[in-house]
Amino acid sequence: MSNETHTRYHQNRRLQQIKMQRKIRHSQRRLRQLRAVWKLFIIIFLIAFGIFILKMPQWRLHSNAFDNLGSPALEIVNNRIVPSQKILSALRRNQVPLRPIFLVKTDNLKKSITQLEPVKDVYIRRFWFPARLQIIVIERTPAITISPDIEVAPIAFFSSDGKLIGREYMPLSDDFKTVKVITYGSGDDYRNWDKTKVINFKKLAATVEMDSGEEVEYIDYRNPKDVYVKIPTANIRLGSFNAGTFDKIHRIPSLLPQVKMLNKKVKYIDLRWDTNYIKLDE
Repeated sequence: MSNETHTRYHQNRRLQQIKMQRKIRHSQRRLRQLRAVWKLFIIIFLIAFGIFILKMPQWRLHSNAFDNLGSPALEIVNNRIVPSQKILSALRRNQVPLRPIFLVKTDNLKKSITQLEPVKDVYIRRFWFPARLQIIVIERTPAITISPDIEVAPIAFFSSDGKLIGREYMPLSDDFKTVKVITYGSGDDYRNWDKTKVINFKKLAATVEMDSGEEVEYIDYRNPKDVYVKIPTANIRLGSFNAGTFDKIHRIPSLLPQVKMLNKKVKYIDLRWDTNYIKLDE
C-alpha cells in the first residue's frame, strides 16, 4: 500500500471516528435533556399529588364535628362525673378548626373543658386520617359528699384536693367510695372548707372503720360541737371534732362487743368523756 493510500485511509477513519463521537455526544445531550424533562415532570407530579393529598377533606375535621355526640370525628372517654353533653357544650365555645388536623392546636379546646369544675386535666389526641379528636378527661376524685339531712341525697361533694363541686354534677355513681357528711352549714359553713378539712373527715371515717371493722354510713356534723359517726351497730357520739377525737375512737373495739350483747336498742356510744357510756334508746 502506497503512502498516499495509507494516509487517505487514516484520514477517512479519523473522520468516521469524529462523526461517531459527535453522534455519541449528541445522543448523550439528548439523553440528558430527556432526563431533565422527566425529573421536572416527576417533581411537578409529586408537588401536584402532594397538594391534592393535603387538600383532601379527610385531613380536616368536619364542620359539624361538635354538633352531637354521635360525630365520628369526636370521641370523649374517661369521664364518669361530667356528662359527655357538658363536655360537648364546652367544645362548642370554639369554632371547629378548619386547618389540617396535624396543624391544629388544641390549647383553646383544652382550656374550655378544664373550666368544668370536676375536670382536673384533659388530654386531646389528634388522629390524622381521617381527621378526628379523642378527648381524654381526667376528673377530680370525690372524697366526701354533703347532705343537709340524713334522709336527703347528697347535694354536693368535695374532691380529694379540696374542690367543692355543686349540685349539677350529682348524683355520683355508686362506684365512688365517699364519706357522707350531714351538715346544715351553720356554725361551720362547708362552703368555706379547704383540703385539710376534707382530709380530716376522710381520716375520721377511715379510723372508725379500722377500729370498728364496720363501714361508716355517715358523719353527722349538723352541730360541729356535737359530732356523731353512724356505723351499722350504733351511733358514736364524739363531741367536738378535734385532734383528740382520734384517741377517743380507739376505745371502740372494747365497747362494740358489749353493745352487741345487749338485748336493748342502743341510742349511741358516748365517747365524749374519759369514762365511756352506752346510751340506751328509751
